[in-house]
Amino acid sequence: MASRGTTATVQDSPDDEIHAVAGGRASGIPLVGKGEEPLIFALSVKGRKGFQLPDTGVPDLPAESLLPASCITEQPPALPEVSERDLVGHYTRLTHRQYSLDLGFYPLGSCTMKYNPKAFDEVASLATLVGVHPMAPPHATQGWMELLWDLEQALCRITGMSAFTLQPPAGAAGELTGLLMVDAYHRACGRRRAVILIPESAHGTNPASAKMAGFTTRVIATNADGCVDLASLQESLSDEVAAIMLTNPNTIGIFEQDVERICSLVHDAGAVAYYDGANLNAIMGVTTPARMGFDIVHLNTHKTFGTPHGGGGPGAGPVGVRSGLEQFLPGPRPVLDPSGRYRWDIPEHSIGRVHASHGNAIVLARALAYILSNGADGLLKVSQVAVLNANWLMNVLSGAFEVPYGDKCMHECVLSLSEYKRKYGVRASDIAKMLLDKGFHPPTISFPLVVDEAMMIEPTETESLQTLQAFVSAMLDIAREIDIDGSVPAKAAPVNTPVGRVDETRAARRPVVTST
Repeated sequence: MASRGTTATVQDSPDDEIHAVAGGRASGIPLVGKGEEPLIFALSVKGRKGFQLPDTGVPDLPAESLLPASCITEQPPALPEVSERDLVGHYTRLTHRQYSLDLGFYPLGSCTMKYNPKAFDEVASLATLVGVHPMAPPHATQGWMELLWDLEQALCRITGMSAFTLQPPAGAAGELTGLLMVDAYHRACGRRRAVILIPESAHGTNPASAKMAGFTTRVIATNADGCVDLASLQESLSDEVAAIMLTNPNTIGIFEQDVERICSLVHDAGAVAYYDGANLNAIMGVTTPARMGFDIVHLNTHKTFGTPHGGGGPGAGPVGVRSGLEQFLPGPRPVLDPSGRYRWDIPEHSIGRVHASHGNAIVLARALAYILSNGADGLLKVSQVAVLNANWLMNVLSGAFEVPYGDKCMHECVLSLSEYKRKYGVRASDIAKMLLDKGFHPPTISFPLVVDEAMMIEPTETESLQTLQAFVSAMLDIAREIDIDGSVPAKAAPVNTPVGRVDETRAARRPVVTST
């Protein structure tokens, strides 16, 4: 750190001069743009350090005497040189500008962003869990193996499946795992099938996962009720079809009433019925994918069991199979011997590992804690309250916004804001930005694709009636403001956020990823 009492002047910012005093405490912060937080490089002072090592008495040795020449660079890395105080202040200020599940309502339909109970943070911090090396031998990891075994058994009871793998590190990785097993199953039957059926109301990652697994896709139309069109399905079935990927309730928030018929038609064609468990939060304790007729299931622990959202990792996307398909599961899996000891087992026709070690184990521990703390009756109540919240929202918002499919929904409701586009030129994205000014994270917009100017709202079971009332009040205020002033307030929003409206197209096509 800088010496006590010294003052360093930095002029890296074109807008301001920084005066850093006493160990890096800033008396003024460089401004970037209109009062925005500066880049960490703008706080850099040559020679400043965020740490101080004690003098050990060991003589200094040149790096060349310790490392091969190939490991030594001619120039030091271009990293900012800042004090610990400036470093902590910079990132703390950035965190205060972010929205999170701990701060408020996060109604992202289809993504299911539910509150993560803090009790499970304690579970994830237990020394007896985090202190175990993932490559430790079975005799030293019996506790972890029992935990994973118990979670697998719980997921089997919740879904009706026969066995699970816990390795996939996210929901999309679970989809890929399930599709690789679909391929392995057909090859074991002596055939190669290359087509995956994807309903229009499917989860958005389904076609991408199918492509990654080496399949082509065929789209199944949606009927007037927002469900799979059976005629379209029957026309699409052939001996080329390997599986259908179906989300139920679907991404319109509607339960597929013909799901048993759908699975039966798929099975008659020799194909596999794959259940995307993104919306399991709506049916836990009410029914199971097995009862509907599905063969393979993937789950998203953050959507259903209260674990943190992956955000690219770490997450967890367990995959379950009906009886007869266990032989294709990734391995190794924990197996309980008659002796009461656990061992690792690799199924006969396993598709192989899909993740290092045994999955993101700490996330899985959180999921088991969630399941055990709720119990069977609690998981049923989770689904019931999630469905109740969504239907309450749909009912009170239906007077101001169009409900395109029916008058009831499951865990999420979908609105169409197309009337505001026709009358005022206001898009769903504009209304989403107005919600930012009201203090709410916007719901999912422009999805599902079968709904024009869609807004998909998922309140989950963790939000109180007071929170939902405040959200409804904000939505109705927005509707009134647009009716009075047209597109003016919508096109100006957001005005109360750290960053105003940006050119989203340009940001996607020409991102600026450097500081220069």
